[in-house]
Amino acid sequence: MHNNAFTMETVPLKFGWGVLGELGWDLKALGVRRVLLLSDPHLAALGLLERALEAIRAQGIELAVYDRVLCEPTDVSWQEAIDFANDAGPFDGFVALGGGSVIDTAKAVNLYTSYPAPILDYVNKPVGGGKPVPGPLKPLVAIPTTAGTGSETTAVAVLDLLELELKAGVSSKLLRPRLAVIDPELTLSLPPAVTAACGMDILCHALESYTSLPFDQRPMPENPTLRPPYVGSNPVADIWAGQAIEIGARYLPRAYRDPGDREAREWLMLAATFAGMGFGNAGVHLPHAMSYPIAGMVHDFVPPGFPDDKVQVPHGMSVALGTPASFRFIGGRAGEKTRAAFALLGGDPSAVGVDEAGAAVAERVAGIIRELEMPNGLAALGFSDADVPALARGCAEQQRLLVNTPVPVTQADLEQVFRDAMTIW
Repeated sequence: MHNNAFTMETVPLKFGWGVLGELGWDLKALGVRRVLLLSDPHLAALGLLERALEAIRAQGIELAVYDRVLCEPTDVSWQEAIDFANDAGPFDGFVALGGGSVIDTAKAVNLYTSYPAPILDYVNKPVGGGKPVPGPLKPLVAIPTTAGTGSETTAVAVLDLLELELKAGVSSKLLRPRLAVIDPELTLSLPPAVTAACGMDILCHALESYTSLPFDQRPMPENPTLRPPYVGSNPVADIWAGQAIEIGARYLPRAYRDPGDREAREWLMLAATFAGMGFGNAGVHLPHAMSYPIAGMVHDFVPPGFPDDKVQVPHGMSVALGTPASFRFIGGRAGEKTRAAFALLGGDPSAVGVDEAGAAVAERVAGIIRELEMPNGLAALGFSDADVPALARGCAEQQRLLVNTPVPVTQADLEQVFRDAMTIW
């Protein structure tokens, strides 16, 4: 029996230039009297952290600061932030000022300080125990400083599991922030390489949710409470995802070429939020499932143009590099939705049939990747065909995502897609 319903949940949001200055008022409205603000060292150096602190102090709210969040958080860095919060607490609210890494870490701190458990207990199966979040969490205000993850609207927190060499996540509607404060001014200082990686995350979120397995083609849950946060594509999520595809394809190259382009920055922030509202309900699929082992297994790639001079694959990059191969594999098997996605990317849908739509999307995305001067496939990150079996095994662990793929995916399929992703053009 197939599922008969979809859900639509999202976060109240405030959008506008300069709204960071209203943060203290927002916390007072939520009843927060003592708050932990989480951020990263780069925002402190740019002065953005101090602006947030001034807004909080102006309303007489007590606070503590944790500014050591990693660019790509791990189980170790999560535990360090949780330990800090336990030692400095108690708190009756949290603020996340940063990109998706900071917001996801804040979600984890909120969860694990409210309902203590080993990290893996709440991580999704089969990687972790998949323990349900026991109850409501404290208010979290999410303030994104990048245009990409959409984490300010979603019910997911993602981390690297160092010993397992893969990424995984915790997923529950209770993780969603209580309020998203979206200020495009905070993105004007982003380096072009960061803009590119985060912006590709927008496009991939939206493309995947738009083409995910429809809600009414998924199995009926045993009872309504077991309906997952990712319910599959549906008419409401499609509105947000479709807008994000169109806006992202139009404004991402502009923001990359000219970091001070205020119009492009504003629209990209909106696109990131729209994409989060789309995929936060519909879900993502194969490219994101591929990204987890790509990021977890990299050994010697240092992304040029990033503030952290360390080995890592930025999340948006790891997703983007698997997207063309994923859509070539999907081909026309997602039906008219793939051809509609091609049109939203700026293509002429009358020029391609349904069977060619996946390849057309792949070519369009590859062109954007090339325009953003990102690496030409997984081989440029140091991977080779010898890594394909391990990459495919790591991807196969991401069943929470793979079940959203519009066609069934076997181990052999995964290996072929990873081989195809070694080079893009």
